[in-house]
Formats: sequence, structure tokens, C-alpha cells
Amino acid sequence: MGVALKLLANPIVLRMVLGAFAAGLAFLIGTIMIRRMRRGISEEASFTPDAASAEGFPLHTYHAVIQQLKQQKHELQSEQQVERRRAKTSENISAAVLSNLSSGVMFFTPDGLLRQANASARRILGFASPIGLKVAQVFRDATALPATAGPGEKVADAIESSLRENMPFLRLAAQYVTPVGQQRTLEITVSAVYAPGGQALGSACLINDLSEMAQIRRQQELRREISAEMALGLRNSLSTISDYAQQIVDNQDQERSCRLAADIAAEAAQLDHTIGSFLAGDRAVGATPGI
Repeated sequence: MGVALKLLANPIVLRMVLGAFAAGLAFLIGTIMIRRMRRGISEEASFTPDAASAEGFPLHTYHAVIQQLKQQKHELQSEQQVERRRAKTSENISAAVLSNLSSGVMFFTPDGLLRQANASARRILGFASPIGLKVAQVFRDATALPATAGPGEKVADAIESSLRENMPFLRLAAQYVTPVGQQRTLEITVSAVYAPGGQALGSACLINDLSEMAQIRRQQELRREISAEMALGLRNSLSTISDYAQQIVDNQDQERSCRLAADIAAEAAQLDHTIGSFLAGDRAVGATPGI
């Protein structure tokens, strides 16, 4: 015991003991740290495949979504191409129908500007290219007939009023003179045009040339008048011939009978001339171009 106390009292021995104790403690702590590091590395290595799988799954899903979007884009483009071809075909058909209509078709914007006109409209109105003209420039001094508008009302004024007031429908007949001076009777129908949303786009104007029909009616009336006059002349001629024939029967004078017979022949010749003139005029009317 005394020796041990002496050794502990010795500073060198005491330092050696403390140094050994510190070295042992450090060794113990180092061993514990190394074990913990090994355990952590082992756990990280065991979780690495799952982590790679977890990262790989979103990447695969992303590529699948991208591929699906590309497919949908391709299908959408194909549908758009089909719709464009269908719209183009419909537009071509509409243009072909409008160009072959015997009636004139025009479209005016709400401010009265002509934007479209088919070939028949250009032919009826006598314009080579009326696109861009105003209503007043297209119809100029054309006057509406009293049966369809106010006395002396201008066609341009009536159409401009319908455009301003957005009238759904307007119909009138008018006397029209082309730029080269040809007189025509027109039937004009104006209808408002609306967009799918209800907004007024302008008005469509349909025109028909009634000049030939009016000419036919005038000729028919003239033929009726001529027929009535001819019927009256035939009646008078037949009455005269009948009277002359009766006088021949009742008269015993040979010379007078010869004069009456000559009068009957002259009246028959006049009757034949009247009928021939009527038939010749009727054939000429029937052969008139455009009727």
C-alpha cells in the first residue's frame, strides 16, 4: 500500500496512468464510431436499389406521358387537316353554286360597302367589278316601284335604311339603268346576315332581272289587243261578206251580182291579209331571242 501511494505521488507515474486511461478511452470511442459508420454504410447500400427504382418509376411515367401527348398532337393535327379540307371543299361548292346561279347575289357590310358579288349580279347590274362600291354607287338613281315602296323612293336609300336599322327582310321592285344605258326591271330582296353569336355581319342582297318577263307580259298584252281588234275586224268582214252574198241571192241583175261578187272577193282578200299579218307577227315574236 505504501509503495502504491508513493508511485501515485510520483508525477511521472501519474502522467503515465492518465495517458493510458486517455488512450483506452479514445480507443473505445473510436471503435464505437467505426461500428456506427459501418452500420450506416450497410443500411445505405441496402436502400440503394429501392431508391434507384423509385427514381426510375417517375422517369418512365414521364416518357409515357410525353409519348401520349405526342400521339394526341398528331391525331389533333390530322383532324385539323381533315376539317380544313372539308371546309375548303364546302367553300369551293358554295362558290360554284353562287357562280352558276341565274340570280344575282351580293353581300353588303353594315356600313353599306359591297364585299361580294357573283357573276349574275355583275351581269344584271352591268358592272365588270363592283367590289368595294357603296350602295349608292351600285344602284345610283334606281327608283323603287310604287307598289313596293314609297312614291319616288330611291333603292339605295331603302337598302341603306335597312342596313342602319338592321331590318331582317326587305323586298322591292325597281326600274334600273345600267352604266351603258340598258333599262331593266329588278326584283330586289335584302336579308340580314348574323354571326353564330348573334352579331350582325351585314346583309345579303338577291336580285332578279324581270325585264324579259315584263317584255313577255307586254307582248302578251299587245297580242291580246291585236287579237281583240282582229276578232272585231273578222266579225265585220264576215258580216259584210254575208250581206253581199244575201244581196246576190235576192238580186236578179247579172251586172250587179258581178259587182257584189267582186266586193266579196276584195273583202275576203282583206280578211286573208289581216290573218296573214297576225300570224306573221306571232311567228316573229316567237322567234325573238331570249323569249
